[in-house]
Amino acid sequence: MAETRYTDSDLNEFRDLIDEKLKTARENYDELQRALSHQDDNTTDDTSPTFKMMEDGSETMSREETAQLAARQEKFIRNLQNALLRIKNKTFGICRVTGKLIPKERLRLVPHATMSIEAKNRQ
Repeated sequence: MAETRYTDSDLNEFRDLIDEKLKTARENYDELQRALSHQDDNTTDDTSPTFKMMEDGSETMSREETAQLAARQEKFIRNLQNALLRIKNKTFGICRVTGKLIPKERLRLVPHATMSIEAKNRQ
């Protein structure tokens, strides 16, 4: 008979892994938020108007990239938190498409995965 869920000991291993990734992700997110909130750092107020215009455009693009990174990091944090909920509900590691267990190797690399590689390839 095929396994229908991971053991409690497996789930504890994954919980520890996710907790560590969550800690790092939150630290990275906080760094990105701090970078976005410091608008006056390294401004071009004392430079020539032409250079200032080019530099301001570059600064805007950099802020947009930072905002995109922050949004991605926020989504990653949400996905990790959802994975912790699945661990609590003992549904962690079960592919939402096939209903089979997602291999441990995949979950160690992408602990918030909800689909097996087989299911992902079908998309």
